[in-house]
Amino acid sequence: MLYLWIFLLILGFVLLVKGADWFVDGAAGIAKKCKISALVIGLTVVAFGTSAPELCVSVTAAIKHSTGIAIGNVVGSNITNILLILGISSLVRVLPVKKSSLFLDIPVLLLASGLLIGLGFWGRSLAWYDGLALLAVFAVYMTLLFLNARREQRAAKLSGGPAPEEDKPEKEPKTKAGKWFKRMEEKTWFLIILTLVGLGMVVGGGTLLVEGAKYIANYFKVPEDIIGLTVVAIGTSLPELVTSVVAAAKRETDIAVGNIIGSNIFNIFLVAGVSSLFWPLAFDYPNNLIDGFVALGAALLLYGCALLGRKKLGRIAGALMVLSFIGYYVYLFLVRV
Repeated sequence: MLYLWIFLLILGFVLLVKGADWFVDGAAGIAKKCKISALVIGLTVVAFGTSAPELCVSVTAAIKHSTGIAIGNVVGSNITNILLILGISSLVRVLPVKKSSLFLDIPVLLLASGLLIGLGFWGRSLAWYDGLALLAVFAVYMTLLFLNARREQRAAKLSGGPAPEEDKPEKEPKTKAGKWFKRMEEKTWFLIILTLVGLGMVVGGGTLLVEGAKYIANYFKVPEDIIGLTVVAIGTSLPELVTSVVAAAKRETDIAVGNIIGSNIFNIFLVAGVSSLFWPLAFDYPNNLIDGFVALGAALLLYGCALLGRKKLGRIAGALMVLSFIGYYVYLFLVRV
């Protein structure tokens, strides 16, 4: 049985890699055709798609009253997303951070992280009314996001379309299959199918990885709260990892950054909010409080690096994030286990 789960773990990784490749191509193509900012696509479509494993795992855990996994998955995923995934992505390629992210998206992420700590600490759990409050703030944020998208669309029409630098010449594919794929990418219906198939592969691959990792962790008798913060958190963050690294390698840097910021906002407002409607998510003191502050610190580190780096996340920022992630895991396994 152990070997079967190891095989499913590897299969899940393969699905993730190829699915993320198609997903990024499809989402970026739709963004260009609709003249919607790639950042907005990253913050919404890509972020929701890559947050689907967190939503599935946390809701299932809440229904089964495994609140340690549910809350640990949300907080641990947010820590992993910024410190590990953005860190690795910015090591692959320097990531520009849009002005709109500095003034709206990252402040909203800081607000979400603060609300999670405040609501959890105040009642020692996230109850159904806390979940409704989180979902209400999320609805306001999404409204602002789409209003900005409409404003960008109007501005693009007035200016006659995207800026010249966005239309970069691409290399002509050498194989027949590559040329066929290139032609099909010009068709909107194909881009939609590509995005949906890629999304399905990402979610399915992420689910296989999580279930396989959970079985293997339980096989070696690892505690539940550590499973939530490490195995489950990293497993459900693998779609974000693969999608953002692939997007960075393809120079779709807005999707790489928007995916992480949007996914973290989704994790708190949507995943924690919906999960708490099924069962109160116990907020363990002081462990969950410490983890919450680490997640808030990761968001502050992202904001500080973007401001000090003149709206860019370079290799120094990436190295600092990855080292912080390693330090946090050293604390988990030396102090908490």
